Amino acid sequence: MTTQEILQAAQAARMPLALADTDTKNAALEAMAVALIAASDTILAANRQDVENARGRVSDVMLDRLALTRSRLTDMAKGMREVAALPDPVGDVLRKIVRPNGLVIEKTAVPMGVIAIIYESRPNVTSDAAALALKAGSACVLRCGRDAWASCHAIVEALRAGLRKARLPECAVSLLSDTSHASANELMTADGLVDLLIPRGGAGLIRACVENATVPCIQTGTGICHVYVDKAADLAMAVNVVENAKTSRPSVCNAEEALLVHRDVAAEFLPMVAQRLVADRIAAGLTPVELHLDAQAAAIIDGVPAAAEDFDTEYLDYKLSVAVVEDVNAAIAHIARHSTHHSEAIITADAAAAQRFTACVDSAAVYVNASTRFTDGGEFGLGCEMGISTQKLHARGPMGLAELCTYKYIIRGSGQIRGGASAKMSCYTNK
Repeated sequence: MTTQEILQAAQAARMPLALADTDTKNAALEAMAVALIAASDTILAANRQDVENARGRVSDVMLDRLALTRSRLTDMAKGMREVAALPDPVGDVLRKIVRPNGLVIEKTAVPMGVIAIIYESRPNVTSDAAALALKAGSACVLRCGRDAWASCHAIVEALRAGLRKARLPECAVSLLSDTSHASANELMTADGLVDLLIPRGGAGLIRACVENATVPCIQTGTGICHVYVDKAADLAMAVNVVENAKTSRPSVCNAEEALLVHRDVAAEFLPMVAQRLVADRIAAGLTPVELHLDAQAAAIIDGVPAAAEDFDTEYLDYKLSVAVVEDVNAAIAHIARHSTHHSEAIITADAAAAQRFTACVDSAAVYVNASTRFTDGGEFGLGCEMGISTQKLHARGPMGLAELCTYKYIIRGSGQIRGGASAKMSCYTNK
């Protein structure tokens, strides 16, 4: 099928999905999870081929993003079941207003319709996106990167088997076969066929969507995430957080890319960082972190001299930019210059410093004494996520079910007609 044919089929699925009740959608999600596991051998065989085709062209950490295992498939099925267990947002009354003339006005959550997702080489996004869109009452059209197409195709075929079993339209979940720039451009300009476009990927993809999309588009951001170690930090805690934020999975958007250290503790803390991220990892046979150091940090520990562009780089690798700053205000100013507004953390025992940091740092997620790696729909209790929005309108941070709905006002009356001055509101409630 062409991209236009797939979009038209997705449009045809809108009404059955919007009318599906919660039990029907949950049964479909369970059937899709079962079908995913049943197709494990087929999916893993396709994934092995994708990985082999990509080997030598992408970094090892990007291969890790691409690779699937039985454990990861189990986690994908678990994520779908977690979405099924969440409250259904469709039909939720967000606000209720009762007017003096008897009109009852309800701001009510409703499905988006057709959600298009452009993503790169992360096959798990396929099931996450399908589960969230379905529970939110919308069809999804997926366009993955070429490195992951065989894996994503096998996953979608399994999910469609689950949809058929649940007697919902299989075109509720569709994957474009065209992975060229042309198909991405078609989704960006599919006015009247795409109700919401969500790009998940690198800076180039995000920029292309923001600049070229004529359909509504949510900017999911690249993650130049910072950890600031304050002078009042527990340094043992800080080195644990820095290690986790950088090395637990460096290829994801919530991984730390820049470390800021208060000048008063730099001489003590930076050698701790070098020991943990470099020497200890080498001794353990692990990939060491390449430290890109500003002049003050380079006077304390060994590393690579930081270029100006390093602090604006999302490495997605075992690399970390390091700078020494004067105080919390300097850290906030540095983040304002270089952040992509994704996730930032302060490590401190000073409540005033923490308060200033959380009030002044303009990012979707701001942490006190915790790793940035928690910026994730599952970790936030939202089930799996559609992405991390770094914009401010409609959605910000991990995008779960609520963010995949829009709303309409439903007004119930008993024959009222308009005339005379507008009356004041008599009752207003937030749910």
